[in-house]
Amino acid sequence: MTSPTSRRTVLGALLAGGALAAAPGLPREERRPRPPKPPVRAAGTLFLGTYTTTSPGGTGIGVASYDPVSGAITARTTVTGVPDPSYLALHPAGRTLYAVDERSDGGVTAVALAGDGTFRVLGTRSTGGAGPCHLSVHPGGRWLLSANYTSGSVAVHPLADDGSIGERTDLVAHTAPAPGPGQGGPHAHQIVTAPDGGHVLAVDLGNDTVYTYRLDETRGTLDQLSYAALRPGAGPRHLTFHPGGRYAYLACELDNTVVVCGYDPATGTLTPGTPQSTGTGAGTSYPAQLLVTADGRFAYLANRGHNSLTRYAVEGDGAALRLLDTVPVGGDFPRHTALSPDGALLLAANQRSGTVTVFRVDAATGALTPTGAPFAFPAAVCVLPVAGPGR
Repeated sequence: MTSPTSRRTVLGALLAGGALAAAPGLPREERRPRPPKPPVRAAGTLFLGTYTTTSPGGTGIGVASYDPVSGAITARTTVTGVPDPSYLALHPAGRTLYAVDERSDGGVTAVALAGDGTFRVLGTRSTGGAGPCHLSVHPGGRWLLSANYTSGSVAVHPLADDGSIGERTDLVAHTAPAPGPGQGGPHAHQIVTAPDGGHVLAVDLGNDTVYTYRLDETRGTLDQLSYAALRPGAGPRHLTFHPGGRYAYLACELDNTVVVCGYDPATGTLTPGTPQSTGTGAGTSYPAQLLVTADGRFAYLANRGHNSLTRYAVEGDGAALRLLDTVPVGGDFPRHTALSPDGALLLAANQRSGTVTVFRVDAATGALTPTGAPFAFPAAVCVLPVAGPGR
C-alpha cells in the first residue's frame, strides 16, 4: 500500500510527462481544437401576392424576409405598379418574378430582381382573357404559361434573356366538354408542366376537366393530346404531382374532395381515381391546394371555410393518400400555401384575415406546429418563399 506522499509523487511525475494532459479540467484541455460552429442560416425572401382593388387590399407585391429556423417574418418593401398580383412565380434562374394581373383585361407582369435587393417592373403583356389566376414558367425558362379563370382559356408567352415577356404566341379556349352543373362556362384555374417536362396540364374548374397539352418549344403553341373528366360538379382547382412523377393529386373545390390520379409520363394521360375525404366534416369548405414534401412521404391540403390544414401520409410510392389529421390554420380562408425551400416550414396565406401563418414541419412524422403570431398582410392570397444566399 502506497502512502499519500508517494501517490502525490507519482501524480506529479505523470503530469510532468504529459500522461494526464488530456484529463478533464486540466489546463491543456483548453488547447484542444474546438469543433466549428454550425453555419448561420441566412434569412430567406418571401414574396406575397394580394388584391389591390379590394377593401381591405394591398398596394402591390409584398416583399418580406423570413427566418428559416424560427419562421419569423419581417416586412421589407412593396413592389408597386402591379395591379391585383394574386399569383406569383419565379423564373428558374431566380432573377425574374412573374405575377398575374387578375382583372377583366388580364395581364402578366415581369419584375426584375436585382442583386442589391431592388426591383424593377419590366412590363406587362395581355393574356388575351379575363381574370388570370395562375401562371408558371416552363422548366426551360423560355415560356410563360397562364390560366384565365373568367374566360376559361390558357395562354403562352415567350420570355427574353432578360426575363421580360414577349407578345403572346398562343391562346387556347376550353370549349369541350360542356361546363359542369351550375357553371356558366369554363374556368381555367391552373396550368403547370408535368415532372417529365414534356407535357403541360391545365385544370379547369368549370368544365370539371384536366387537359393535357404538348408545348411546341419552337413556336410557343399548345397542342391538346387528351383530357381527363372528373365527376360532374367536382370543381377541380389545383393539381400537385408526387415527386416520383407517376401520380398527381387534385384538390376539388366544389365537392370538397381530393382525388389521387395516375399519370403516364410517356403519353401525359391522367387517370382520376375515387374521390376521398378532406377530413373537414359536414360543414361547407372549399379545398384550395395540395402540397407534397420533397421526399414524397406527406401531403397537406389547405381548406377554406374549415380554416384548416389536412395532413396525409403518402403510401404506395404515391398511389394512395391516408388521412392523418387536420390542424387549425390560425387564419381565415387559407387561399394558398407553400413549403420553404428546405421543407422545414409551411406558410399559409389567409385571404380574409389578411395574415400569413407559419408552421414547423416535423420531417419524421409530418406533424405541423405553429411557430408564432401571424404576420399581417392585407388580402394575402399567395406566398412564395425563396431561399437566402449560401444555403
